[in-house]
Amino acid sequence: MSAPSLSAPAAREPIHTRRVTCQGFRRADGLWDIEGHLTDVKSYGFHTEERGHLDPGTPIHQMWMRLTVDDKLTVQAVEAVTQDSPYNACGSITPQFQKLVGLRIGPGWTRAVKDQLGGPKGCTHLVELLGPLATTAFQTVYPILAREAAERAKAAGKPTHDDGKRPVLLNMCHIFDSNGEVVRKHWPAHYTGDQSEDSAREEAAE
Repeated sequence: MSAPSLSAPAAREPIHTRRVTCQGFRRADGLWDIEGHLTDVKSYGFHTEERGHLDPGTPIHQMWMRLTVDDKLTVQAVEAVTQDSPYNACGSITPQFQKLVGLRIGPGWTRAVKDQLGGPKGCTHLVELLGPLATTAFQTVYPILAREAAERAKAAGKPTHDDGKRPVLLNMCHIFDSNGEVVRKHWPAHYTGDQSEDSAREEAAE
């Protein structure tokens, strides 16, 4: 099923484009690399104080970030690079991103990043890149580990879906609401919906 697209726009001209690309990799040593690349470009040429004239399409910002994480999404290593920026000194802040080492991507991640690197303690754009990097880390690591765990369980003759442990996705969005149908179907041990509704649903199905 294809997703619905936006409606047709009014007459307009392009002004600014931000591109964020994130990728996840499984390393041979058992860790995971999560990499992000951010660029900002204008559709018009303009003058900057330190870089002089920038032609249309020349990056005003171009930054890279690599987070190396373990299976629990704890950051083991960080590399941050500012390739293009409005001011020559912008890249001098990148060593501060080593403060991410030891933090775990999960509940409290956004707050911890803000505490360590918010405002003048970091770079606005590199900090913004950490949001999609965190999502990419989750999308990279957990599906592979879940699949491998299910394969091990199947080989051992154990349940492959609901093992009673709290699902990582539980209550992370409306689809995985503990009161919702997806949780009721796939993780019944963690379903908190109306039991009377369940009975009515089962009776209707009979």
